[in-house]
Amino acid sequence: MSSERLIYLPLGGAGEIGMNAYVYGYGPKDKERLILVDLGVTFPDMDTTPGVDLIMPDMTWLKERVDRLEGIFVTHGHEDHIGAIAHMYSSLNVPVYARAFTANLARRKMEEAGHDPAAVQIVQAWPETTKLGPFTIGVAPMSHSIPESGALVIDSPAGRVVHTGDFKLDSNPLVGEPFDPEMWAEIAKDGIQALVCDSTNVFSTHPGRSESELPDEITRLISEAKGLVAATTFASNVARVKTLAEAGVRAGRSIVLLGRAMRRMIEAATETGVLQDFPKVISPEDANNVPRDNLMLITTGSQGERRAASAQLARGKYRGLELKQGDTFLFSSKTIPGNERGVIRVINQFSEMGVDVVDDSSGLYHVSGHANGPDLEAMHTLLKPRMLVPMHGEHRHLRQHARLGEAKGIASAVVVNGMMMDLTGDAPKPAGYVDTGRTYLDGSVKYGAMDGVVRDRIRMALNGHVVVTVLLDEEDEPLGEPWCDVKGLPETGSSNAALVEVMEEDLNQFLMRAGAKTLRDDDKLEQELRRIARQSAHSEIGKKPEVTVVVSRMR
Repeated sequence: MSSERLIYLPLGGAGEIGMNAYVYGYGPKDKERLILVDLGVTFPDMDTTPGVDLIMPDMTWLKERVDRLEGIFVTHGHEDHIGAIAHMYSSLNVPVYARAFTANLARRKMEEAGHDPAAVQIVQAWPETTKLGPFTIGVAPMSHSIPESGALVIDSPAGRVVHTGDFKLDSNPLVGEPFDPEMWAEIAKDGIQALVCDSTNVFSTHPGRSESELPDEITRLISEAKGLVAATTFASNVARVKTLAEAGVRAGRSIVLLGRAMRRMIEAATETGVLQDFPKVISPEDANNVPRDNLMLITTGSQGERRAASAQLARGKYRGLELKQGDTFLFSSKTIPGNERGVIRVINQFSEMGVDVVDDSSGLYHVSGHANGPDLEAMHTLLKPRMLVPMHGEHRHLRQHARLGEAKGIASAVVVNGMMMDLTGDAPKPAGYVDTGRTYLDGSVKYGAMDGVVRDRIRMALNGHVVVTVLLDEEDEPLGEPWCDVKGLPETGSSNAALVEVMEEDLNQFLMRAGAKTLRDDDKLEQELRRIARQSAHSEIGKKPEVTVVVSRMR
């Protein structure tokens, strides 16, 4: 019996939607040669990660084995698959492989981070392959909501694995390659050892819809609208951006692209040849010379992001442009779970302006980029894998997808971040567990979720903060009274006296009573001052703030 094995280890993206990072390895136990598939980010929120800029997978396990890492393959250019590569590159320092459009985006990120963009190598579509250690890897075109998405066909001595990445079954995606069942039948003809498969839309019970179903309805809406029309979608959905722009042109409107990401995506798609014949656009400055009835804005910010163009328009002006009563704003997008509050805030702000907001509740102006339940079952039937490992989904998605596989007689397993699986036999088998977590990008610094920075920030946000300053003379006697600086607390409490004055009086009373032993012991003194400050605040305002004590001794 061979001592070599094929392993699969998700470090992000399994049990959650976002922050994708999947390790494959082949070789003897604990000596496997490794590849990493995708390295993405997820986005913070003010409730759980205030102030954080980006959230990335904790790559500690892989960094400790970086001498065994052959390279990184990227399935497509969405941020949750590509966004962490430049941030993590210096600690991994291996070649990155992607198709031309995705490579264009990755190289821009590398350059911005000060890395050599040539580290990102362009690979051609299947049947072209790349040899990395024991693996031979090809990128097979898949339809999705971004150009040049690709499933990975990963061959090793243990058999062929298909890692779908994000995909849908769309025979006419308008931009990018259609789903090709004949190609996939050919890929599967000699057998698929394991299908590691997108699970995002597993609960949708109807077959997925094609991007080609949207242009007529979008054109009708824009043609009938009065005043200025604006629309938002995911900037990476180049096909949708083109559909919106073409609909605007057919309605006799000049097109303006608003938002850096929107312009960057269209530039990348044009430079790499995946987007052709995109309508002519005008600058925001020139738009001021166009009658409002002849103008259409296509904006970033479909998820309510506060700094994106849509949110700024909802707050007033952006690049000199503004929406007014009677204008129309279209959300040609789905709200990702967790972003509802931001989107509703933007909708209400537009409503207060008198702008007519059209969302996707009718299903006429957006189709998903992910395979629905029946499409996943069709993929199972087409590929006939020996085993199924659901990925790219929350736990409930993975579990439901595994049920679909089991119902077809496919050995299936629910695998979440940190679970290493052996894919060598007839069914996935647990092969170990790895500590996984999150890495926060906070300004220019990266730190772990367990480092306490965000926890302290949340505590200060919830409870307020007090700085207590005490001066002691050469004899360790108080030099004057202590004073307090407060942030995030009310000025007065239940006694109707100033909160600061009440706290300072209580702290001074303690200092007057404190013994010499306490006054000489910095740790003991700080502990008592902190306790009294919190107790005093609680009696006045019902909250115990975070307290920082500064003891200065005159020597």
